[in-house]
Amino acid sequence: MGAELANNVFKLLKAEIPINEYNRYIKQLSYNEKESKENLSVFTVPNKLVLNWIKTRYGLKLSQLFEAKTDTKHSIIFTIKESHSDKASLNAQKIENKKNSILNPSYNFDNFIVGNSNRFAFSTAKTVANKPGIVYNPVFIYGPTGLGKTHLIHAIGNYVQSRNKIAIYATCEQFVNDYIHHLKNDTMDKFREKYRSCDILMIDDVQFFQGKVGTQEVFFHTFNELYTMKKQIVLTSDKPPKIIDGIEERLKTRFEWGVIADISIPELETKIAIIKKKCELDKVDLTDSTINYIASNMGDNIREIESAIININAYANLMRQEITLEFAKNVIKDQIREKHENINIDDIIYIVAKNENIKPSEIKSKNRSQKIVEARRIVIYLARVLTPNSMPSIASFFGMKDHTAVSHNMKKIVELIQSSESFRLKVDELKNKILKKV
Repeated sequence: MGAELANNVFKLLKAEIPINEYNRYIKQLSYNEKESKENLSVFTVPNKLVLNWIKTRYGLKLSQLFEAKTDTKHSIIFTIKESHSDKASLNAQKIENKKNSILNPSYNFDNFIVGNSNRFAFSTAKTVANKPGIVYNPVFIYGPTGLGKTHLIHAIGNYVQSRNKIAIYATCEQFVNDYIHHLKNDTMDKFREKYRSCDILMIDDVQFFQGKVGTQEVFFHTFNELYTMKKQIVLTSDKPPKIIDGIEERLKTRFEWGVIADISIPELETKIAIIKKKCELDKVDLTDSTINYIASNMGDNIREIESAIININAYANLMRQEITLEFAKNVIKDQIREKHENINIDDIIYIVAKNENIKPSEIKSKNRSQKIVEARRIVIYLARVLTPNSMPSIASFFGMKDHTAVSHNMKKIVELIQSSESFRLKVDELKNKILKKV
């Protein structure tokens, strides 16, 4: 599976770079299946010259292509095939990576696009990267999936490591699995040493600690130890600490000791700026009309937007065709169609009803209780945003007189989203649940 994935990535890369460079350098890469793992690819090359050239010119590009193909964070290591000294160096690097965590080198502060939706989180991240453990501690960054939380936390780690400090990064799942492994093998001393002997500890997606009592206990003590030693702690989640279910109150309290920064759904201008930056980095030539179309139709998940750009460019190179608006529409039409055609109003009703602990039939009824009315309005709003249904068809579905009733309900929900952060978060979470279902 790993070798097949690598071959597919090489095909995409071949379409994007000069053929003489591909034949001279990239062809010399050999995929090391034994050393590679699900989110790590190890490649061997014949000598140091080739290694340095590929790493400098195409290390970032390869990492981005792997991530686009798998939709997961992916790291890459290059090592020299026939040099004993370099094999020893690789082993040392692997040990260091195991201790300090593997960070994605493509995530840094320079290529993070700042807008109103993420400005505070970005400023906070840069501040703690420059002065870990001194200014804000802990830092808790939250927001929906795919908006840049992982980018920022990796950027912090990369910046800190470039200044010879020890940064440990782990997803919540990795932390949990690591804890279980050391507990079973009676090596908890090594676990404690790993996560406490650092300048900065970064844990991604802490919402997945919910319900894991043993892991919460060990993380509580890890947090206390690092905080006492004035070591920086950075955490991310899809929601603020107060509304994470299944997390002990003493942990929630500690999560709130420092700075809480949110990343919200980016406004259109920020999405356009992100696309332009991506095109600049990858040397993709898109017209303004094409960029605006992608920003307006690909949703809010930045990873999906970047994947769409990579696909458009790859198809254009393979077909030796200029990227026009019509060409781009044709390439990503299935992605856009899937987002809308696979969702129906009954799906939305089911997910909203379950989230609000009410019956689906109550949403479609004439019940005028405040809770039911709000749930009905959320369904109408999401049906208009996530499905191709027109306002008259939505009105017909709910037995309303005409589309003006739908327009009225839409207006009420938009007002609530703009005035209440907690309500906006609830709607964003419901939208993500619906999109993940399809």
